[in-house]
Amino acid sequence: MGTGRPWRGVLVAVTTPFRADLSVDVDQLQEHVRWLAAEGCHGVAPCVSMGEYRALSDDERATVVRATVEAAPAGCAVLPGVGGYGSRQARRWAEQAAEAGAHGVLARPPDGPAARDADVVAHYREVAAVGLPVVAHNEPCASRIDLTPELLATVAEIDGIVAVKEVTGDVRRLHRLRDLCPHVDVLVGADDVVLELVLCGARGWVAALPNALPRLAVRLYELGIARDLGRALPLYAELHPILGWASRPESVQAVKFAMACAGRIGGRCRPPRGPLPVAAADQVRRDVLRALAATVEPASGGRPG
Repeated sequence: MGTGRPWRGVLVAVTTPFRADLSVDVDQLQEHVRWLAAEGCHGVAPCVSMGEYRALSDDERATVVRATVEAAPAGCAVLPGVGGYGSRQARRWAEQAAEAGAHGVLARPPDGPAARDADVVAHYREVAAVGLPVVAHNEPCASRIDLTPELLATVAEIDGIVAVKEVTGDVRRLHRLRDLCPHVDVLVGADDVVLELVLCGARGWVAALPNALPRLAVRLYELGIARDLGRALPLYAELHPILGWASRPESVQAVKFAMACAGRIGGRCRPPRGPLPVAAADQVRRDVLRALAATVEPASGGRPG
């Protein structure tokens, strides 16, 4: 990678496409990765929440990671999620990512019962020992463990912890994190606060929206990095309704349906996720059409340093 920091820029939390029989569609996955890179996205993150990693078998997870690395063109970073029930499982997924040629990993705290702070630190030490750059993934609504700024500051003392994907949507956390561990990059993890966090110094965005609307997402990010509020704010206003779906319980279904509304192949989710209710689907369609009507200038295509 040109900057040596593959976790920066717009990384897409890629969905996992399934065939009619709900098997993984590797060909469609690889086409999607190549398309995202061609549309200006800086990298992809398979096997995170948006990729339904908990609904994949071990073999499927490994296949998704390998296929993503194979499809990603030069300059497109791949940072798989390595969420697991325990530290040994997460380390094994980090080792698999390294063997496949990934550029780093996104690591949740251990799944399952809430762990003590010392256990969380030990968990990240195991993952970081593999040698890939580690982005800590803080999504307490899904993992039941909150990587508070104070806990993250202790985790960040481990060599190899380079960033945190902050999903809580609390803009104040960025400032606290920068005070406590300024050497760790903060990445936006909630689409609907992206502009606020980028303006305050976030160095990347692990995003759901680009699965459907990559050029719009990249342009918004670039305008934020450039502090061009005259252009960023009107675009943000048009995108904000569709951005908000990534923070809802039905986020995966909404993003896959948004992909279909934008002319892509989103497809079904694996059970227990069912289709969107009719009213929600109608609203997603309206939100996508509103976003598509926004005026967008060409993106520069460069990775922020």
